Amino acid sequence: MKRRTLGATGMSVSELSLGAMMFGSMGNPDHDDAVRIIHRALDAGINVVDTADVYSHGESEEIVGRAVKGHRDDVVIATKFGLPMGEDPNQRGGSRRRIVRAVEDSLRRLDVDHIDLYQMHRPDHETDVAETLSALTDLVRAGKIRAFGSSMFPAELITEAQWAAQRTGAHRFLAEQSMYSIFTRGPERAVFPTAQRHGLGVLTFSPLNGGWLSGRPDLTSGHRASSQPSRYDPATPTGSLKAAALTRLAALAEEAGMTLPQLAIAFARAHPAVTSVLIGPRTAAQLDGVLPGAEVDLTDDLLDRIDAIVPPGTDLNPEDNYATTPPALLDARLRRRRP
Repeated sequence: MKRRTLGATGMSVSELSLGAMMFGSMGNPDHDDAVRIIHRALDAGINVVDTADVYSHGESEEIVGRAVKGHRDDVVIATKFGLPMGEDPNQRGGSRRRIVRAVEDSLRRLDVDHIDLYQMHRPDHETDVAETLSALTDLVRAGKIRAFGSSMFPAELITEAQWAAQRTGAHRFLAEQSMYSIFTRGPERAVFPTAQRHGLGVLTFSPLNGGWLSGRPDLTSGHRASSQPSRYDPATPTGSLKAAALTRLAALAEEAGMTLPQLAIAFARAHPAVTSVLIGPRTAAQLDGVLPGAEVDLTDDLLDRIDAIVPPGTDLNPEDNYATTPPALLDARLRRRRP
């Protein structure tokens, strides 16, 4: 599998990365099977495994830690912090207090002495980003992490964090992880250009848009559809847009001699800002179905035809890109001047 350099980290990463969100109680509860899937991905040339403390409340990290035993020097381990790990407000966010505790917990569950890429899972609007960067910088200097990045940050917060690092002398975010697919092209508007401007590596996730681009004949029977049926209903306004686009994309994939998932993976790989595309299989069959997407390069003609189906910068369902909502949109007092 081809490799690319992850921004300014100097780390060589495969064009596909393995996302571990589906390992554990959130997806595949069979630890032995999950370990086999991880080993299958490593054998195929994938060298990045991405997880998070919140995935199955730490269970995913434990599975990843077990799987990389004997392979540690060959694997880039990425994990994330920041989403709630309990009811206490101090068990979430990007404060120094939270980060110091979160990294120790992740290191213990992964059973490693360092994390290669430590990512802030979502923006924390209540903590000064300078504090977050300071704490993460100390972790780099202590050898607990090698580099750190953000996830689902809008362009303005990516830029603010870069400025804060320059102003305070802290290390900076060197990577951004964004949701990106043919159906969720919003990052093309500002996030990707901003990442390129600052030399960030970019990991993208959900290239199959949660199953919409999986090629399954019945989307409503999928694992995720069982918990969010409205998102997979072709009768809704956004569902009808996706269903119409899906018909045209399936025909395009067939004409090009590839499966729909392979087309979707190849599309995400094709953007020059993207370093590696995260795939998140729950089963070995799902993994085997998407791996060939790493070997497919789309022609300009195919990319032009995809653009004609879903225009650049378009999210067919804006709710798919579930970035953190700024506080001022939730609390009217923050957007109304008082006399």
